[in-house]
Amino acid sequence: MPSKLVIGLDGHASGERALAHGMRLAELIGSCELVIVYVIEWSPFSFQTAEENAQRHKRREEEIAMAKNRVVEPAIARVTEAGITARGVVRHGDVADTLNAISIKENAEQIVVARSSEGGFAKRFFGSSTSNLVMNATVPVTVVN
Repeated sequence: MPSKLVIGLDGHASGERALAHGMRLAELIGSCELVIVYVIEWSPFSFQTAEENAQRHKRREEEIAMAKNRVVEPAIARVTEAGITARGVVRHGDVADTLNAISIKENAEQIVVARSSEGGFAKRFFGSSTSNLVMNATVPVTVVN
């Protein structure tokens, strides 16, 4: 059974670095599948009317389709062109919690993500989602620059 690595993408160059590192690890491991994940930040806690909830659901579906087309499918194409097995997942939710849940479901060996470069003291080190993932993940997390 092949090893699995969860690769967290963010739609930016930092996610590309995480993907490149995941590809390198997959080559070193040999029999390895990359599960390429893009998480759309989403809070389930919102008080809205029935009409607003219907529009919200439609917007969620549109966001998922856009993330698949713009981020995940190009990444899968790049990985498979290199001869590495890959598939993609797009979810709404908290980034750290969602990446960890997917890694558990997939029985992944580790999660690979990039460091965020946003402002703020704590964010300069990792980024809030990345630091939450490092502190709470149930599998090893590799953070790339």
